[in-house]
Amino acid sequence: MTQAATTLKPHTASDLLIDGGLVPGSGGVFDVVNPATEEVIGQAAEATADDMDAAIAAARNAFDNTSWSRDHAFRARCLRQLRDALLAHTHELRELTVAEVGCPVFLTHGPQLVGPITDLGYFADLAENHTWRVDLGEASPMGIKNRRELRSEAIGVVGAITPWNFPHQINFAKIGPALAAGCTVVLKPAPDTPWCAALVGKVIAEETDIPAGVINIVTSTDHRLGEQLCTDPRVDLISFTGSTATGRAVMTSAAATLKKVFLELGGKSAFIVLDDADLSAACSMAAFNVVTHAGQGCAITTRLVVPRAQLDEAISATKNAMAGLGANDPTKPGTICGPLISERQRQRVEGYLELAREEGGVIETGGGRPADQPRGFFVEPTLISGVENSARVAQEEIFGPVLVVIPHDGDQNAIDIANDSPYGLSGAVWGTDPERINAVVDGVRTGTMGVNGGIWYSADVPFGGYKASGIGREMGQQGFAEYLETKAVAAPV
Repeated sequence: MTQAATTLKPHTASDLLIDGGLVPGSGGVFDVVNPATEEVIGQAAEATADDMDAAIAAARNAFDNTSWSRDHAFRARCLRQLRDALLAHTHELRELTVAEVGCPVFLTHGPQLVGPITDLGYFADLAENHTWRVDLGEASPMGIKNRRELRSEAIGVVGAITPWNFPHQINFAKIGPALAAGCTVVLKPAPDTPWCAALVGKVIAEETDIPAGVINIVTSTDHRLGEQLCTDPRVDLISFTGSTATGRAVMTSAAATLKKVFLELGGKSAFIVLDDADLSAACSMAAFNVVTHAGQGCAITTRLVVPRAQLDEAISATKNAMAGLGANDPTKPGTICGPLISERQRQRVEGYLELAREEGGVIETGGGRPADQPRGFFVEPTLISGVENSARVAQEEIFGPVLVVIPHDGDQNAIDIANDSPYGLSGAVWGTDPERINAVVDGVRTGTMGVNGGIWYSADVPFGGYKASGIGREMGQQGFAEYLETKAVAAPV
């Protein structure tokens, strides 16, 4: 391990990490763009299929021919070492993350940076404290007395494919438990945010004792490299976070080699307000949620479901809240809503705003580009009313600062509206009567629920969804278990 600290600066041609070495991409470089300014701020390494092949080979060799998967204490030490090294670079990583992701700086003190890095310690604890062998005692099948044992073992080589919206959180939510379990990893991050992964690779190579090949990081604009991970028989598991449409393609590609597939996909989550709730507080929270990071989060509650008798009051309260949460420069400390990641994504969101108008929706506030932000991929926080839950803007994931308000006619109708969706990732309910709240929590088919502003996000809480929102869970004991196989052993006594 190199003792001198790595210097992390946005620079040209951030290297790939393959088999323990920092190497250029054989395809050259591609531009990295700041979404708040539209400026090219540097380049990242452009990997090719040959680079991906080398990364997979390195991960396979490290799993098959080293003690990594069996040395639990060493893995725990390496994860804590990586955590500490990254925390020492917090200031540099914060500047980098805000510039590349366009996220408001306040989020880097939580799920955009410091939180996920700190969570590596939780995964280290899992590696150290997991019960790797369970004694089942004796039994006598077919009259022969045996002692039986269950063993947990790493599943093997993991192909991790991650999106751009919360790159550190999602990268570490895959790297952390996979390494803790004893797997080796090939990470392909989104081409919109390559530095967040590549510079972590630099720290791994220069400031940790993680062995060569245990983790490989391959940046590229070529989405076929993700398919290569899915189809290669040397890869044992695909862990994918992204859109539901791409998740289906991942499952199809992985099917030929019968890989295990973990999918964390889209959402169109409902924020249910009961008629005994503090309506103003609830609507303020709903507005805050949907504009945070410009609505670029799969678990964000993007349908506000309110009592019909209070619809006008809810619209007014939400509009007032959104007025103070306008899109702004993400480097400013008070900014909540920054830019979208790209012009392509802004055009997609604007297409949904036009669709809302075509579907008879009313744009109560927002609905376009902010006049005071001539540069950057900004969209105004937008509230849409006047559409049914069956409207496309109420059914499809927009991934922008857009909230649709829908009236309900009582608690059961609110539950029905929440469940009338292909997704089931998250949700929220506000009210005062515990029995009614619990009935809603029990009735909504979704992987996570917040009650009266409760926050479920934590390293020890499993995250994932029902229906088209995915397969499996990330984080927590359940997320760790995704990367394990179970072996039953019996011996006569």
